[in-house]
Amino acid sequence: MAERKVNATSTQVAKLAGVSQSAVSRAFTPGASIAESTRRKVLQAARKLGYQPNAIARSLSTKRSKIIGIVIANVTTNPFYPEVLDALSRQFQQRGQRVMLFVVTRDQNLDDILPQLLEYRVDGILLTAATLSSAMAHECARLGVPVTLFNRSVPDAHASSFCCDNIEGGRMAARLLMKSGHHQVAFVAGSHDTSTSLERERGFREELKKHGLEPYIEMGNFSYHGAFDAARRLMNLPKSPDAVFCANDIMAIGVLDALCHAEQKRVPEDVSVIGFDDIPMAAWPSYNLTTIRQPIERMIDSAVNDLLDRINQDNMAPKQELVAGDLVVRSSAKLPSGLSSGWVISTSETRNV
Repeated sequence: MAERKVNATSTQVAKLAGVSQSAVSRAFTPGASIAESTRRKVLQAARKLGYQPNAIARSLSTKRSKIIGIVIANVTTNPFYPEVLDALSRQFQQRGQRVMLFVVTRDQNLDDILPQLLEYRVDGILLTAATLSSAMAHECARLGVPVTLFNRSVPDAHASSFCCDNIEGGRMAARLLMKSGHHQVAFVAGSHDTSTSLERERGFREELKKHGLEPYIEMGNFSYHGAFDAARRLMNLPKSPDAVFCANDIMAIGVLDALCHAEQKRVPEDVSVIGFDDIPMAAWPSYNLTTIRQPIERMIDSAVNDLLDRINQDNMAPKQELVAGDLVVRSSAKLPSGLSSGWVISTSETRNV
């Protein structure tokens, strides 16, 4: 049996390169202050000795693992979240952090998952498409591990949250439908217990109430197939809706396919459809979906900056921020006079809550 190779140490690298041990550490730390000539000498010596820095040992001495735990759900059912995950991972890596990914399903209790994540001594936790109990948020705070929520909000939790203004997004969808002359409308919800779906439904209902209307409600479970079936149920009502607003785009696409291919309805002549997110598929010519665009870049920038700031500043208070979305006008919904496909309607407002 071959003997296990003994790893070279930073002390040996420093001796061979003729530099201090701290210079070796800086050479392998992204963003650290070190002369380029010194860094090259260190890397050359490290290659010669076969040296690789030990992240675990470094974390023990610095009390920082440089690991961010990301908890995500719906990663295989909603195209919105793979895009978000890619952008989050790249941003953290550009800032010298490493990402540990935990994928949860809807039937898993997040309070059971987070203790496993904490075992890895993560510096911070970012939750997206998952909810957090106030008790677990306070436990993370007690352990000194900041938590930031992306596209979710939890009242009274000791955590930051950065979220699209879902209520206003629901209102924007309703206003467009009202101005276009619709009178029988429906909402396809994502779930009964998710803040994003509940808030979008709330804004939609509030705006419709001003016009004396109450929407049909069907559950689509944040999935293509769930929304496809929901659309078929809606079309079988005695007075079927002439417009459908969906809590996300993948459900809106399911509704469009059900209307066009199973119910032989014309969109938007017979039924208008509006989504929420503006995933890349929404702009495909076969769908051309009118939707509420989430300001992903602004939300990600704010969430990453907030989490890293709170990791480095122990007493920094969490913040809650709502970022306004845009109404992207395409051809899946009837349009009032003076409005045409290709327009983007924005409130351009970001506010703290």
